[in-house]
Amino acid sequence: MSKVLLHSLVFSPDGVSTAYLMTELALELKRLGYSVTVLTTTPHFNVVQEVAIRQSMRKYWFGLVYYSELEGIPIWHVKVPDKGKRIWMRMFDFIRFHLVSMLVAFRKIGIQNIVISTSPPLTIALVSWLLGVLWKAPTVYKVAELYPDLAIRQGMVKSRFFIAFLRWLEKFIYKKTTVIVPIAEQFRRVIKQRGVPDNKLRMIPDFVDTKLFCPKERKNKFSLNNDLLDEFIVLYAGNIGIVQDWDSVLFAAEKLSNLPIKFVIIGDGSKRQWLMKEVEVRRLKKVTILEYQSKELMPEINASCDIGIIPMTLAGSKDGVPSKIYSILSCAKPVVAQVDDDSELRWIVEQSGCGRIVPIADRQAFSDAILKAFRERELLPAEGLKGRNYVEKNYSKEAISGKYDELIREVQYKNNQI
Repeated sequence: MSKVLLHSLVFSPDGVSTAYLMTELALELKRLGYSVTVLTTTPHFNVVQEVAIRQSMRKYWFGLVYYSELEGIPIWHVKVPDKGKRIWMRMFDFIRFHLVSMLVAFRKIGIQNIVISTSPPLTIALVSWLLGVLWKAPTVYKVAELYPDLAIRQGMVKSRFFIAFLRWLEKFIYKKTTVIVPIAEQFRRVIKQRGVPDNKLRMIPDFVDTKLFCPKERKNKFSLNNDLLDEFIVLYAGNIGIVQDWDSVLFAAEKLSNLPIKFVIIGDGSKRQWLMKEVEVRRLKKVTILEYQSKELMPEINASCDIGIIPMTLAGSKDGVPSKIYSILSCAKPVVAQVDDDSELRWIVEQSGCGRIVPIADRQAFSDAILKAFRERELLPAEGLKGRNYVEKNYSKEAISGKYDELIREVQYKNNQI
């Protein structure tokens, strides 16, 4: 039985998309017969308290490291502070996480047959490669977001010296890692242009639990509790951050305020407080902002809307693929997506036939697309079913975990031939 180490900045009981995806991947690989171990942080980002209670952690090394289990999978958590306004300390947190991770790998986990890491951060792939070298094990780096592109495009990194260092590190990681797994064809093209040969690239998209995320009745506990039955509901549920175009959302809410259209925004993030203030200042009575909700409640939440929205900035569209697209379509709901022409999100919406695409930063087009969906609302249920069928065929967790199974077998076979 092959030993697989999953190395991720977030994992259960954290409640963000990367944590959910890596948790589901771990469980699927275990189901396929692998001996899976996880190396991650202590929960610090939208912690799901019910899961945290069930997944109790034991303290090691004076609280520097914790241990938990999830359905028989051992999980080692390196202590990091809770998410907050500590941007100037984040680099220190990453460095400490990486150094302690190395110690945990040697003292607690032991030799593994393959190491799979996921961005962000970019530096996690460097630690995974070092572990692979010392264990003589192949390494796989999943590119879920293009770094350092996203940080540079958003202006989070401005120093020319630091940008040059990150570019060098990116090139080093691509050269040394056994296989690079971009989650989008768009990412694969970019990485290939940076000198990575085809035989090191394996595009594997993210996935969705189609059994959990499935069509449900519009009239449910969530829609009743939040008064979402009598109007056309436009839903955003996820991170409220800097890669979303909130200006377009606020513009649309103002323009359409005379119609029975309500905007519901659910989640947490760096722009949440700013967004709440803008809604108040602009007196947008048809915009409701709710706290982060658990994954288990999301099918009901998606059922409570008429359309979902994914309003992206240029950096968010080019350098990331919001995994919420899979869960929205899996719940048979159309989307309005604000993306650039060369983006995976645009391709998914067009291929599924379930949604409307508008250009980046075009707030009038965004508003017009929502208005058009409102006027064609009797057509939306049939459109939503197209999206559901498309996701079932292409993005179920069973289908995607099978691709990882093939990849692991392939790289291990090649490694044994060396």
